[in-house]
Amino acid sequence: MASYSTNEFRGGLKVLLDGDPCIILENEFVKPGKGQAFNRVKLRNLMSNRVWERTFKSGESLEAADVVDQEMEYLYTDGEFWHFMATDGSFEQHPADEKAVGDALKWLKEQDVYTVTLYNGTPLSVSPPNFVELEVVDTDPGMKGDTAQGGSKPATLSTGAVVNVPLFITIGEVLKVDTRSGEYVSRVKSS
Repeated sequence: MASYSTNEFRGGLKVLLDGDPCIILENEFVKPGKGQAFNRVKLRNLMSNRVWERTFKSGESLEAADVVDQEMEYLYTDGEFWHFMATDGSFEQHPADEKAVGDALKWLKEQDVYTVTLYNGTPLSVSPPNFVELEVVDTDPGMKGDTAQGGSKPATLSTGAVVNVPLFITIGEVLKVDTRSGEYVSRVKSS
């Protein structure tokens, strides 16, 4: 299996550390006045999401992790697993557990495409696209004359996510939502 030397360390590189797949978040090369140079590395464990800081002597190496990001279509949930299908033409299906789905759960919509991180063929995490379009299923009724500057109210979307929306939004409208911040972006015009 491939390995990376300290001079190849860079942000986003996926390596094995203590048997777990990790992603390098930051890498700082330090050359002190006396002594050997070293790398101060900040890594995030992809299994536990914990962030580790380690130092490696110059010339040390870490094994590459078999971690790939793949575009997959969300199919359905059976209550225990959320099933995704590869969109590369292989139609290969991967069940993701609750830990892998994590915070993406509130943005999952059937037939939408998500980025699934696989480790040895098993889903490790699911990332929603930056923007999703979801229907409002519950919110307080809008008042005539409300404008975008008139304040906000909570609205429940078809996936169960709750976002703050302008007062003029009504039940049944489709909204564009930023999944990174969980904020309302705009209404989606129906065609």
